[in-house]
Amino acid sequence: MKGLWLLAIVAFLGIDPRTVSRINSLKEQARKAYSAGDYTTASRVYRTLVDSLGVSEEEVKLNLAHALFAANDSSAADRYQPLTVSRNTLLRSIAQQQMGVLSSRSGNLEGALEWFKQALRANPANEDARYNYELVKKKLEEKKKQDQQKQDQKQDQQDKNDQNEDKKDQKDKNQQQKDQKEKQDKKEQQQQQDEQQKKDEEKKDQQKSEEEKESEKKEQQNPDFEKKLEEMKITPEKAKMILEAMKNQEKQYLQQNKRKATKPRNTNKPQY
Repeated sequence: MKGLWLLAIVAFLGIDPRTVSRINSLKEQARKAYSAGDYTTASRVYRTLVDSLGVSEEEVKLNLAHALFAANDSSAADRYQPLTVSRNTLLRSIAQQQMGVLSSRSGNLEGALEWFKQALRANPANEDARYNYELVKKKLEEKKKQDQQKQDQKQDQQDKNDQNEDKKDQKDKNQQQKDQKEKQDKKEQQQQQDEQQKKDEEKKDQQKSEEEKESEKKEQQNPDFEKKLEEMKITPEKAKMILEAMKNQEKQYLQQNKRKATKPRNTNKPQY
């Protein structure tokens, strides 16, 4: 009697009984393949039910997503996504939990944590979502700790580099100051030598001038000096002028010789 009523409903809705029979057969085939671990066959059959035969049952769509997930098919997320807004809170929680797992696998821990939160809000009794939430939360805390350690190490290295750079700059500055001081000391030493040389030359010239005056005085005091001047018909005044002129020429000659650089003797040439 129940079978008759079912056929009557199917006939009333305009559904071909053969299609219904095929759908039921494919559901059983997909279930067995999934149970046996043949996720490729299961996903292929579930895809036929949803995409080709237009089965709109959310449970079948969820099974298709599960089969694709188990087969490591990248399209699993596209099948879970529409189910995350289902009115069925239990089914919605499962879909959100699976989206969290996929996000975690892709390295998006923050996104995964948010999906697990939504799954727990939809169904607080979802223990898988709670376990995954705690697991990802711990991973995030460890990741933040590691990132902070890396940042601290990077900052420490930067500080060391800055210190080394400062030391190098200070060393260069000290060397520069040392070079400048040595240069200044040499300059002052050279100035002192030049001043001393100038004083020595002035003293020497003074001594020579005094010797010349003394010699002139002796010559003038010599009794024969005036007699020689009379013989040469040179007055004492003129003789004095001649002597002064000769002294001046001698001074100029000596000064010119001081200014000229003495050329080194060529040792390669014979000396005689």
